[in-house]
Amino acid sequence: MGVFEYKGFSEKGRGAKGYIDADSIKAAKSKLRKAGIFPTEITQETKEHKEKKAGALSGITKMVPKADVALMTRQLATVINAGLPMIESLSALIEQLDNIKLKRIITSIRERVNEGTALADAFAGYPRVFSNIYVNMVRAGEASGALDVVLLRLADFQESQVKLVRKIKAIFAYPILMMFVGIGVLSFLLTYVIPKVTKIFNNYKKELPLPTKLLIGTSNLLRDNWFIVILLIILAVYFIRKYLRTTGGRQRFDNFVLMTPAFGKLTKKIIITRFSRTLSTILKSGIPLLTSMNIVKNIVNNVIVQKAIGDAAVSVREGESIAVTLRSTGVFPPLVTRMIAVGEKTGELEDMLDKVADAYESEVEAMVLGLTSVIEPLMILVMGGVVAFIVISILLPIFELNQINM
Repeated sequence: MGVFEYKGFSEKGRGAKGYIDADSIKAAKSKLRKAGIFPTEITQETKEHKEKKAGALSGITKMVPKADVALMTRQLATVINAGLPMIESLSALIEQLDNIKLKRIITSIRERVNEGTALADAFAGYPRVFSNIYVNMVRAGEASGALDVVLLRLADFQESQVKLVRKIKAIFAYPILMMFVGIGVLSFLLTYVIPKVTKIFNNYKKELPLPTKLLIGTSNLLRDNWFIVILLIILAVYFIRKYLRTTGGRQRFDNFVLMTPAFGKLTKKIIITRFSRTLSTILKSGIPLLTSMNIVKNIVNNVIVQKAIGDAAVSVREGESIAVTLRSTGVFPPLVTRMIAVGEKTGELEDMLDKVADAYESEVEAMVLGLTSVIEPLMILVMGGVVAFIVISILLPIFELNQINM
């Protein structure tokens, strides 16, 4: 059975394109017509065509939403649990997928599996979509014969991560929107309104007050050299990103983030939540502790914490307790290490890690809400202060002029 890429029209006259599996082009056309699609072009994916597509896919896989991957994982677990063979399970999955990019990726994976590649290795060919954690858990599921159970755990894990990110984004959405609106309003005032208003000071014979000079100078700078300002901002962003790609730059930045009074605590709590939830999920899949720690280390986006987890893994390899090694890093709070120690002693480390993740996830949500409740009035105060400065800068010369006339 081969894979055919098709283009055509639906019964309603809308364009349609995608992939379909069939024994021949004739069978593919028949299958499409039964589905209400009238093909205008059908191409079979040869080996060379697949390699070309794989190269093209590597550039678009980054755009596949994590929520779609989580849903796909749950659907795959369901069809495998129903007792279907792997190729048939993947074929059934392809028909259920709505995301075209993900459908193309799973089609390519099915072909690799059909050629004898292990499912985990096929997933590993798309690292931007399927993380190291995902691949290792699928590999463990294949080895243990409990792939459907592992996939369900993976789906639960991915959905919990997506929910956490969505909560944080939703809470910060309003302050970010306010910031951009404020910047837009100020830019309009300084580049369009202020130059028109300050024309009344052209014949002002006395020296203008300092605030008025600063206001007019800023307005003229933005109005006459706006392209230079934008270019400087772009260059600044470019060099900062380049600096952060260096080892020393990334270490200094990550250390600074952790040391920041409010955001440092929030960052630590988010890291602990992800660490605990991920480690628990991987351990439940039957992956050894040392391997699990090395995998988890790579999902933490902070090199300081990555080093701490790496050092802890070395100590665990030498026979130390995981709770003791994590405590010695100074990154993980005593409450976390005590709960992990209890989990080690009772043989319920995975469940205890889940409890740590649940507790810190609630703390993250509460802390983010607290921060936004402070940020919003602070932004209003800053905006009010800037507007007050503009008003005072315009009124000061007018007051002086009235005093002279009196």
